[in-house]
Amino acid sequence: MAYFLGLDTSNYTTSVALYNSTENRLIHRRKLLPVKEGTIGLRQSDAVFFHTRQMAPLMEELFLACPEVKIDAIGVSVSPRDAEDSYMPCFLVGENMARSLGAVLNVPVYTFSHQAGHVMAALASINRLDLAGQEFLAFHVSGGTTDLLYVQPHDEKVITITQLASSLDLKAGQAVDRVGVMLGLSFPAGKALDALSLEAEPCRFPHKPVLKEGNCCLSGIENICKKMMDKGEEPSKIALCCLDYIGKTLEGMVDYALEQHPNLPVLFCGGVMSNTLLRERLSKRENVLFGQAEFSSDNACGAAVLGSISHQ
Repeated sequence: MAYFLGLDTSNYTTSVALYNSTENRLIHRRKLLPVKEGTIGLRQSDAVFFHTRQMAPLMEELFLACPEVKIDAIGVSVSPRDAEDSYMPCFLVGENMARSLGAVLNVPVYTFSHQAGHVMAALASINRLDLAGQEFLAFHVSGGTTDLLYVQPHDEKVITITQLASSLDLKAGQAVDRVGVMLGLSFPAGKALDALSLEAEPCRFPHKPVLKEGNCCLSGIENICKKMMDKGEEPSKIALCCLDYIGKTLEGMVDYALEQHPNLPVLFCGGVMSNTLLRERLSKRENVLFGQAEFSSDNACGAAVLGSISHQ
């Protein structure tokens, strides 16, 4: 039975995974990097340190759960995106671990982008790896990206990704975290803001998204939420307003995407897309797919799946 190891050391999560390609089964372990209360990020030097400290315990936990596994190949995320200038030091931790294990185990190591890993993890979680063999659209919505992507099959990299549009300022995950911290929630604030928004009474908000040829601007929602807070609005209503604005923005970007590439499937992935209200809102559209919520946030599963396909 073939098993493939995946490693991902993104800006806020250390993640390791095993993929059983025979059964399309994923086993993974991950741990958020510690962020001081009240802050909204980490320096890259701190991220590298925490990844280095967290990687070995996670690997031990993963292989204690699967003691008889023999690794056929390793997939690892080495950059944020599929672009020559895409680089973050935190990915060096995973890459160095993968290359070291590859040398010791005498197995090949395949390198990919973090973004490609997100796309493939989402597809694997809903048993739609067949889409990797055709064109489709994808949204990667997270703390570092709000990207509209055109995805095509590729002989060597499995898939190749072209960015069609993005946020011109604040990313969706940054907006969620900033509003969440403003409301006293811990960083990263996605899950807590999601839960808080569900406490609010349903209501309509007048704010319209800012879109420019498919690209969006999200910085305005931080100011809107700050004004609501200063007026004494309920925190749950402020949380709902933030997510409503992001939802309207993504709907506008979907419309733009389908005008350019009609009839293609649209996949949503990334940590923000585990949000309850966003999934409910966007799922009303035809031909829209979501990865399982567990596999929407940062994880190494996509790297393991990509390694499997590249190897086979």
